[in-house]
Amino acid sequence: MAGGARPQTAEIIKTFGERCPEVKVNNKQDRADYVVLLDHEGGKGLLRHKNKVAVFNRVSGDSIVSKSTLSLGGSVQEACEAITRDWSEHGASIRAASVPAPEKSVPAAIPAAVLPTATTSTAKLQIDSTPPGADIEVDGSFVGNTPSDVQVAEGDHTVVVKKAGFKDWERKLKSSAGSSVHIGAELEKADTPSPAAQTN
Repeated sequence: MAGGARPQTAEIIKTFGERCPEVKVNNKQDRADYVVLLDHEGGKGLLRHKNKVAVFNRVSGDSIVSKSTLSLGGSVQEACEAITRDWSEHGASIRAASVPAPEKSVPAAIPAAVLPTATTSTAKLQIDSTPPGADIEVDGSFVGNTPSDVQVAEGDHTVVVKKAGFKDWERKLKSSAGSSVHIGAELEKADTPSPAAQTN
């Protein structure tokens, strides 16, 4: 886990067991249906302790959640809820794509790998906007508001920044493993009727 203070793997597994017993945790990405990335940034004071969690569907590579929380437990809870929600919708197709034909039955436990960010094929997008406080969408999914750091899987992505009263800002990019990309969106005000067209 990247950051000043690193939550121990045993503590992460214990927290998953307490908060998300339906998820079976392992440390082998090729044996899991979901990959959970946890970052912890240390510091003095409650607001300087920031945990980040991102969960990826291993078969599609899509991010199903990417959030910042104030505690390890909060990060695990976010991951658990995202995995459970995605599994209820796509569990059968995930198993069909990743398990040999004779073993296609859906198991009671959902396999998920919790891995250090440094060993996975992800990139970090540092996204801000002028003005700030805009919605961020990555590949059609809302991931937070500007300014934010977003973890994405390696590959092609579409970033859209939206704010009421402004035109949508869009950028396509290709991310590589371990890279950090800064994106600054300069939002243009939406077209408004000219004063001459308005009547008193």
